[in-house]
Amino acid sequence: MKDLLWLNEVSLKDIAQVGGKNASLGEMVAHLSEVGVRVPGGFATTADAYRQFLAHNGLDRRIQEALGALDIEDVAELARVGAQIRSWIHEQPLSSELEHQVRHAHEILIAEDPEPDSVTWAIRSSATAEDLPDASFAGQQETYLNIGGVENVLAALHSVFASLYNDRAIAYRVHHGFAHQEVALSAGVQRMVRADVGASGVMFTVDTETGFDRAVFITSAYGLGEAVVQGAVNPDEFYVYKPALRGGHKAILSRSLGEKAVAMRYAAGRGVESSTVFERVDPADQSRFSITDAEVAELGRYALVIEDHYGRPMDIEWARDGIDGKLYILQARPETVVSQESSHVVRRFVLHERGEVLTSGRAIGQRIGTGPVKVLKSVADMERLQPGDVLVAEVTDPDWEPIMKRASAIVTERGGRTCHAAILARELGVPAVVGTGDATHALTDGEPVTISCAEGDSGIVYAGQLRFEEEVTDLKRMPEAPVKVMMNVGAPERAFSFSQLPHHGVGLARLEFIINHQVGIHPRALLERDSLPGQLRHRVDDRISAYASPREYFVGRVAEGVATIAASFAPEQVIVRFSDFKTNEYSNLLGGELFEPQESNPMLGYRGASRYVSEEFRESFAMECEALRFVREDMGLDNVSIMVPFVRTVQEAHSVIELMARNGLRRGQRGLKIMMMCELPGNALLAEEFLEHFDGFSIGSNDMTQLILGVDRDSDLVAHLFDERDPAVLKVLANVIAVCRARDKYVGICGQGPSDYPDLAQWLVEQGIDSVSLTPDTVVQTWLSLASEGQLN
Repeated sequence: MKDLLWLNEVSLKDIAQVGGKNASLGEMVAHLSEVGVRVPGGFATTADAYRQFLAHNGLDRRIQEALGALDIEDVAELARVGAQIRSWIHEQPLSSELEHQVRHAHEILIAEDPEPDSVTWAIRSSATAEDLPDASFAGQQETYLNIGGVENVLAALHSVFASLYNDRAIAYRVHHGFAHQEVALSAGVQRMVRADVGASGVMFTVDTETGFDRAVFITSAYGLGEAVVQGAVNPDEFYVYKPALRGGHKAILSRSLGEKAVAMRYAAGRGVESSTVFERVDPADQSRFSITDAEVAELGRYALVIEDHYGRPMDIEWARDGIDGKLYILQARPETVVSQESSHVVRRFVLHERGEVLTSGRAIGQRIGTGPVKVLKSVADMERLQPGDVLVAEVTDPDWEPIMKRASAIVTERGGRTCHAAILARELGVPAVVGTGDATHALTDGEPVTISCAEGDSGIVYAGQLRFEEEVTDLKRMPEAPVKVMMNVGAPERAFSFSQLPHHGVGLARLEFIINHQVGIHPRALLERDSLPGQLRHRVDDRISAYASPREYFVGRVAEGVATIAASFAPEQVIVRFSDFKTNEYSNLLGGELFEPQESNPMLGYRGASRYVSEEFRESFAMECEALRFVREDMGLDNVSIMVPFVRTVQEAHSVIELMARNGLRRGQRGLKIMMMCELPGNALLAEEFLEHFDGFSIGSNDMTQLILGVDRDSDLVAHLFDERDPAVLKVLANVIAVCRARDKYVGICGQGPSDYPDLAQWLVEQGIDSVSLTPDTVVQTWLSLASEGQLN
């Protein structure tokens, strides 16, 4: 019987001996190192060694007797019994044979290391029950880092053995039906990766919020990853598109700069009691990403190899050694939350009313929950939380786990998407709002609240218990629609979620939404940054600090937004419309007031194609073209088509098509289709002439109705006259559809009308329209309505 095994001789078949975590490490060391995945080597103690240790002097019997009568809902008694068992384990010495084998293995590893005097070790716990979700719960047993010297290694092993009886581990096994005596522990000993002076993070091969499985989600921060779990640091975040990685294209869909004011590093000492400290990160490093694009891509490739090897979505820990500069994989385990959900059932929570906003933060879970607030100042207050309460705390850690299952929702002041509270909330299936900054002060004990994580990236805490419902769509039961049902999508952060709805692509992706939310700066303020007034220039510089230049910031941020939408809906067509800001809207961007004229009627003024071809805006338009060309060609997302809005004359159509070609977007090249918004009466009257320059029309019924009926759609005084179903509007739309069909050109509609009026959508289908593009909240209802009408006809 062996007391330990080398990781390179361990595989997944050895879970019963070394637990899931160490078996996975051995699997990667043995099989993935040869294909370039870098994993630190080492050894693991066996379950046999652990059971033999517990059997000595009947320790295992004493433990079972102590646990036999324990009520884990009695938090105080759980703490007392857990502490008693851990003290017994610490009092019992390791066997002489186990100690001898550990000392010998340590000598071998030291001899192999190029810097034996400075090498340190990570001592990790690994439970042996194959399906025990210690791989998905944050920190159920203990890990000890930066352990130096064999005596300290032995002490850390002893402490890892005791950690199987942490209060949270005891409670978790009971909650999930695992008999304590059936679970043993293996301690893994790996060479320490010096992330404390480098960077670290986690990555998932599936989006943790939506289950979107064609992207790798990566987080990164300076120093040890525990700082992120504790909520002390909000990390940088990246999404990487798997098909682009496999195809050798640029693959980063999005980058989000985190708040990395501090880094967790090792303090003095290399033993079990050694500590960590938080050190201030240099401001220049705070304002840049903690890993490079090349490192993001390398991590993405590691994630693909690991997922392919295991054949399922994975949750992976990684680190960059600050001494040798190399990336290492520290752990890989199955993702156990979103990947377990049904792939053909779409669940959407819809809030039917709004209340006073009490606080907000990062949304976790895309759910809605309600209940009375319970503000807990520390773990000592845990017994105050009753089933159905909303848990409010500064931050949570693994010691909170025994009672967190009682909460209807979780709200914390600190933390990001991979902090402890976020991980637990996903496991428990409850909404969480993390990183609010003020929750323990903004919320009052006992007050009823609604936690909404169903409105995008922001999670909102509303006063009162508001009405909401859960909509469930079984995609297997969706009938065939008589027309392409597409979506209007403006917010990239919601694209993964929207893509789970039934769809035939995106009929309208508004570039102005992306510019407004992801750029926030007027394009000319970026192009003319050097001539800006001092204070404004500093504000611009603060926003663009993570990018190499103002132009790269604009192009990069726009490309990220477009790429995220395009990747979410690929291979279906995604029609991206160039920016259609009016002058009053452009003025609201940072620096916009310096470059925008004052107009009495911006709706009919300096917008659309007229703006693009003007001398003042041509270079700004060139940046939009550059971003779209990058998405199509460099990232390989050639499902992107482009649309030009508000084209007043045929000559203007000719000019803008020429200008696009000069900026690398030539119609027909690499299959590029260029559409035109048909939204002016002149577009309809000269439809054949305009179609000489475009591959089809997307009818903008909002502006078309406004201009046919002479109704200002922004005016409340005449709003009752605005109706896309007016006979005059319908006559124009019917003529446009007929012209497109006669010329075999694409014709769709992306205005609000079909979303508001199912009868209008049905009329459009009867006229022979190719697609209707709807707001996401009306897609399922309109799809079913059209299918039903189609069957009747």
